Amino acid sequence: MSSVETIHVDGVWRGAASGAQREVLDPADATILAVVSEGGADDTDAAVAAARRAFDGGAGPWPLTPVAERAALLRHVAELLQRDRESIALTESRDTGKTLEEGRIDVDCVSDAFRYFADLVTNEGGGRVVDAGSADIHSVVVHEPVGVCALITPWNYPLLQASWKIAPALAAGNTFVIKPSEVTPLSTVHLIRLLAEAGLPDGVANLVTGAGDPVGARLAEHPDVDLVSFTGGLASGTKVAAAAAPTVKKVALELGGKNPNVVFADACATDEDFDTAVDQALNAAFIHSGQVCSAGSRLIIEESVRDRFVSELARRAERIKLGRGTEKGVECGPLVSAQQLAKTEAYVASALAEGAALRCGGTRPRPAEHRPESGYFYAPTVLDLCHGEMKVVREETFGPILTVETFHTEDEAVALANDTEYGLAGAVWTKDAGRARRVAGRLRHGTVWINDYHPYLPQAEWGGFGKSGVGRELGPTGLAEYREAKHIYQNLDPKPVRWFAG
Repeated sequence: MSSVETIHVDGVWRGAASGAQREVLDPADATILAVVSEGGADDTDAAVAAARRAFDGGAGPWPLTPVAERAALLRHVAELLQRDRESIALTESRDTGKTLEEGRIDVDCVSDAFRYFADLVTNEGGGRVVDAGSADIHSVVVHEPVGVCALITPWNYPLLQASWKIAPALAAGNTFVIKPSEVTPLSTVHLIRLLAEAGLPDGVANLVTGAGDPVGARLAEHPDVDLVSFTGGLASGTKVAAAAAPTVKKVALELGGKNPNVVFADACATDEDFDTAVDQALNAAFIHSGQVCSAGSRLIIEESVRDRFVSELARRAERIKLGRGTEKGVECGPLVSAQQLAKTEAYVASALAEGAALRCGGTRPRPAEHRPESGYFYAPTVLDLCHGEMKVVREETFGPILTVETFHTEDEAVALANDTEYGLAGAVWTKDAGRARRVAGRLRHGTVWINDYHPYLPQAEWGGFGKSGVGRELGPTGLAEYREAKHIYQNLDPKPVRWFAG
């Protein structure tokens, strides 16, 4: 397969029907990393048709494959991912800019997701028996695959987000077409190769590399697509929902967040506690240069410890080592693109104009601080004296920007944390167990961490409230997204009803 044949339809790798190509850039130095096919509407239609055939007919349609065989294939994919762990991690690091160690962690998490959904479907029963109140009635609710799934993934965690969709879709017996971000498509191409190597029948997994318009737009509106699962920004997500509405297909949206990290003074009572809370605030905000949907980009801290906490936070943030993600000792890589860099600069400029106080960062690093000089780097930035009317506080910045707000009471902390249109994730730091439970219970966010930040479990649902989207990924609910419930009612002793006298 040549470097530009990145469209996979009905088991065949090919270029775009139009012959169009796209350069994928290395964000560390803006050089060309790869050339991929730039698919269009014709390629998308062909991929959907292949997925439709694989679902509806053929000698052995995928939905009729026994659950044990589907689960075995998923486990095989997990093994192949571990076999290729280093090469995939390197690809993910170079494509997204994240560190190599983050890339390795991503591969491990993807393997875990495939294993989890394999185990989940293997251990299910034969449906939920419903008591109809009569021995002559057998009533059961079963779950069947929804059909052809359109999977649209983001640029920040391309491999991980692909697995959160592909693994449950296949476990449930669906076929799919996946469109990775045109910015970071390379690890998804590798994953589709592994699915084929594991023995997935032709047409079950199809891939179209290309832009959101036309590829994503066509998938969302396509009449032969039964479900569209999208992870990305709010503006694009609303377009997907609108395009899907006329065909009344199932829609799942994960649209990001503006996530609070609430720190009470008692969480900093000792030097060790203080060090932990500061360290975790750095991790919450600056992992992957803040390009994380659940990033703790809003530090909401009790006023009595604000000065000390922010001073130490800024001191440590200034020492974060920037550089190419594959270089030893690098702690934070570049932003993914020139557009994302410009967006970050604009957010910082607006915050300063609205009265925020710059404690560190706020600029591209000097050339001596990283190599090479032409990448999309931005210094980790801490903005103090922020408030809820600021654009940088209201909108998802997706960059290495941490804003600081303060509170005096528990009620005020909760009000600040919930003062957002989003509701994906948040955290509370306190030594008071009662307060921890109260605050966690009142936060309107899909995931709430207590004295921690960022971990997730494939067994636990992931998704948010409000404009963070609809539906859930992972956990049993993540599998249910890819299924339809069917009620089968059987009368074991049918008799005339005699409703009509004639």
